[in-house]
Amino acid sequence: MGERLGEGEATGVTPSPSLSPKGERRKSKKEYEKKDYDEQRVSESMAAIVLSKLNKHYGSLHHAVKDVDLSIADREFVALVGPSGCGKSTTLRMIAGLEDISSGEIRIGERVVNHLPPRDRDVAMVFQNYALYQHMSVYDNLAFGLRNKKMPERDIKAAIDRAAEMLGLHDLLKRRPRQLSGGQQQRVALGRCIVRNPLVFLFDEPLSNLDAKLRAQMRIEIKRLHAQLPTTSVFVTHDQVEAMTLGDRVVVMRDGRVQQAGTPLVVYNNPVNRFVAGFIGAPAMNFLDVTLAKEGDALVARSPAVKLAVTEPSRRALEAWQGKPVILGVRPEHLALATDGPLSRTFAAKVEVVEQLGSEILLETRVGEARVTVARVPPETQVAAGDQVRLSVQPGRLHFFDPESEAVIMT
Repeated sequence: MGERLGEGEATGVTPSPSLSPKGERRKSKKEYEKKDYDEQRVSESMAAIVLSKLNKHYGSLHHAVKDVDLSIADREFVALVGPSGCGKSTTLRMIAGLEDISSGEIRIGERVVNHLPPRDRDVAMVFQNYALYQHMSVYDNLAFGLRNKKMPERDIKAAIDRAAEMLGLHDLLKRRPRQLSGGQQQRVALGRCIVRNPLVFLFDEPLSNLDAKLRAQMRIEIKRLHAQLPTTSVFVTHDQVEAMTLGDRVVVMRDGRVQQAGTPLVVYNNPVNRFVAGFIGAPAMNFLDVTLAKEGDALVARSPAVKLAVTEPSRRALEAWQGKPVILGVRPEHLALATDGPLSRTFAAKVEVVEQLGSEILLETRVGEARVTVARVPPETQVAAGDQVRLSVQPGRLHFFDPESEAVIMT
């Protein structure tokens, strides 16, 4: 069933605008793109997606998706991100109609689509494994779904020409999938979605089979594609870099529940709990067990290895936690090797591993019983494993979490 959706057999298609009537000058390809296509998109209904109390049970053994509430605006690009088994792909497949929902409601535009088959939802899906017909040429793969809808061949050609120009496929149209690289095959899969002109694009970890260089290139391709075709899009990934770079908003999931939804910068700067804080950001946030205590007029976060002053406005919010244990979080890029500065913003560390990346150095250090990563150390810095160093913290960059609930302590 999944392959059929990817290949156009199970997805509704809105016919492309007709070419000029016989006897009139046919539109050029650019006129087709800039006029007919735009007019068609304007005439379509809005393609917002609304998930309300969405649940998926697999028998009585596994509750895969739990009360998901999510609104995706028309033409918005939303990335669902989380570890394996968090429910992100199941959520996507329920939107596509490839999984039945156990309870809740899915709306696409003005329609409740809970019981509609995939072909009637007007969505197009890009799969991790490309799902191309190996015995067909690239051109025929792109045309397959449109031919099933009995679209005139000249309209099919116009749609394919447009997609091929956007994705650089013109030189590949006569080849078969086995003659293409992974990146080229994924571009064909994208093109197959574009020619159908759906209301919604769905991406199920489409870059995970590619090597690092191709993944970076395809991220740019998808970003460029969305700028050219601002279609409502849902992108599933376990890679937080993909989520942060592609999404207008990022939705972080864990154990079937939405943990946080927001713009990449909001999720990065203001994580709602320890899980989000540790999952978003590369390298991951450092965590230290500390106790908050008053020293004179100052509030400090201290452990046997660390004593850091808490700055305003965090201090006011943390007054109620005085004398209590909390989890302190600080991102590796908000630490630096200290050459000077007040002791209230520095602490001692022992270097264990030095990673020279050319543009920067990453340091893995030991602070008491905790491991602390330091990023963005200038690449010419002379430092070696075993060195004793002091690390400084950027003011106002500390995060604090409740050790029991792991929720952020609002600051």
